[in-house]
Amino acid sequence: MNETKWPKMIPELTDIQKQTRDDWMKFWHEQLPGKWYGIIENFNHGYPARTNPFKDSTERIRTLEIGAGLGDHINYEDLTNQDYHCLELRTNMAEVICSKFPKINVTVGDIQKRTQFEDKSFDRIIAIHVLEHLPDLPSALGEISRLLKDGGVFQAVIPCEGGFAHGFARQISSVRLFNKHFGDRGVSYMWLMKKTEHVNTASEILHELSKITPPHTYVYYLTNISLCTCRLSLSTCA
Repeated sequence: MNETKWPKMIPELTDIQKQTRDDWMKFWHEQLPGKWYGIIENFNHGYPARTNPFKDSTERIRTLEIGAGLGDHINYEDLTNQDYHCLELRTNMAEVICSKFPKINVTVGDIQKRTQFEDKSFDRIIAIHVLEHLPDLPSALGEISRLLKDGGVFQAVIPCEGGFAHGFARQISSVRLFNKHFGDRGVSYMWLMKKTEHVNTASEILHELSKITPPHTYVYYLTNISLCTCRLSLSTCA
């Protein structure tokens, strides 16, 4: 594939576009646990938790979830042996995590920049539907590599952005909701998502991951017909 130029340029937004984007992202995260999206969300959050390679460890580990949203993934984790940290870009969403989970360590920050954590701080890092949002994906992956301990594990869930099935599902779900609740603001959902939010395709993400991430990297996503787990250290898909 042709090499992508990084970082991708995000257009400057008007005040109403910025407000609509932030309001929509919070609203969308509030809708996801509901019955209409429950099956997909159970995969998005449940699979990384079930396949956590440290889940039976007798030693306490440190986990970092990047782009933690409203903290929904925490409900799927067994925190018995984990010091769990969340990194969230948006202050309004980080505040919700703090309110819902007062014992969780929450930091407002951007994984595309150097964070406050020391080198090799975490045994496990999780990114659930985050990598497609990052215009400077290589810098984010570099920071993840810096933060992981030797022998640490990076688990990521990504949508099949750029595929027909994902595009069709979007039309009957998020597009419909956006137009219903934010359609009067004069902001196009598809423009907002493609230009400022879902800026990376699945193929671009997998390509970058294959180049610079640590050896213990697992990516989970739904193909048109089945679950695909890519163990990038082995370059296999099963």
